[in-house]
Amino acid sequence: MANLSKSTKLSVATLAIMNVTAVVSLRGLPAEAEYGLSSAFYYLFAALVFLIPTALVAAELAAMFADKQGGVFRWVGEAFGKRMGFVAIWLQWVESTIWYPTVLTFGAVSLAFIGMNHAYDMSLASNRLYTLAVVLIIYWLATFISLKGMSWVGKVSKIGGLVGTIIPAGLLVVLAIVYLIGGGHSQLDFSGSFFPDLSNFNNLVLASSIFLFYAGMEMGGIHVKDVDNPSRNYPKAVFIGSFITVLIFVLGTFSLGIIIPKSEINLTQSLLVGFDRYFAFIRASWLSPIIAIALAFGVLAGVLTWVAGPSKGIFAVGRAGYLPPFFQKTNKIGVQRNILLIQGGIVTLLGLLFVVMPSVQSFYQILSQLTVLLYLIMYLMMFAAAIYLRYNMKGANRPFRIGGKGNGLMWLIAGVGFLGSLLAFILSFIPPGQIAVGSNAMWYSVLVIGCIIVVAAPLIIYAMRKPSWKDKSANFEPFHWEEK
Repeated sequence: MANLSKSTKLSVATLAIMNVTAVVSLRGLPAEAEYGLSSAFYYLFAALVFLIPTALVAAELAAMFADKQGGVFRWVGEAFGKRMGFVAIWLQWVESTIWYPTVLTFGAVSLAFIGMNHAYDMSLASNRLYTLAVVLIIYWLATFISLKGMSWVGKVSKIGGLVGTIIPAGLLVVLAIVYLIGGGHSQLDFSGSFFPDLSNFNNLVLASSIFLFYAGMEMGGIHVKDVDNPSRNYPKAVFIGSFITVLIFVLGTFSLGIIIPKSEINLTQSLLVGFDRYFAFIRASWLSPIIAIALAFGVLAGVLTWVAGPSKGIFAVGRAGYLPPFFQKTNKIGVQRNILLIQGGIVTLLGLLFVVMPSVQSFYQILSQLTVLLYLIMYLMMFAAAIYLRYNMKGANRPFRIGGKGNGLMWLIAGVGFLGSLLAFILSFIPPGQIAVGSNAMWYSVLVIGCIIVVAAPLIIYAMRKPSWKDKSANFEPFHWEEK
């Protein structure tokens, strides 16, 4: 969303809702439903050590460099140099590319539940070839549309967010309440402990994926200057948005746990199965295909919006001399053609992993974990950069500043975010005991080798860069240390 004009200001409520819309997705609820009542602990913990620090730190950085290009490339580059800045924005782009197959897997499952024969629907949703076909068809359709121009996508994404996320989330909670009031048997043990058994590492693995649930809150930082009195109102919007986000996740997860036994939870199917069972309870099974279509539409609208999004950032940086001319090619209307095609090739290769993984949900989980790892590396760099710039750019104008005086509060907020991200990063390497992911060797190989390749690639490209790579028409502002 573009910045608003100077004459228009965002209210606290509006910005809070925008933050909620940017973050909340229902596809991850089944992963946490496995933990029952203790899932609330994980949601709250991740919100305190990741969600809120991310939003506040990104707001300060975004406000500092509101008039300069680059996003996370700018933030990290100002602190640690161009090489690390390039690694940061590269990770952001690659992470989003790996994310597409996982979110589209959920979309494929949703589409499978459009039929009225639930046994057949579940069988189709588990079919790897079906899932692969849907992922590739929808992704390449979105890419084709992106290449043609996407002026209308904004409206589609807004409708998709409302129809495919907000309304279904509210409906799921209402159905759970109706079910309990109507005498339905709860599969969730509300007498269980709020605090999980932290000595069991298996309990922490899937929980670490909650950090990715909250990823994206930093995007709201671009609007910090669009709020009256940002020092007071922006944090207020962050905390309100965070509260609503956590509430949706907690109540949504509980709602699934109430209707589905822990032993039957499936990462890709359980959301649709949960709706099916609630609708059957109220004798309205005819609503199941409708909610399936709504959820699928929400996913597809989101993907359509994001297909061209992160690639624009890496494209702008590439034109400044960080990528070979091949990656800078555009079509007649100025869309980053070659980057989109390369992105599509990566998605296709990842999609082919469907044929070697033991199940659709195992593929879903391992790609989700790789996405978490890559995104967390970027966040670690962002938190470290925020602290460093407090000392390296002491006199810089900060329209929004964490803490009125001194750097103590920045150390606390960014430090907590850094340590929380580091904890989630370490835990993400541990294979989950609840899900069959094939051999542990395959699990570790995909994650470790994947991280090494993705991080090494921008370093190699940076070392090989040539002056001829820079597009003469690119107007990329210098870093502060280049202006001295």
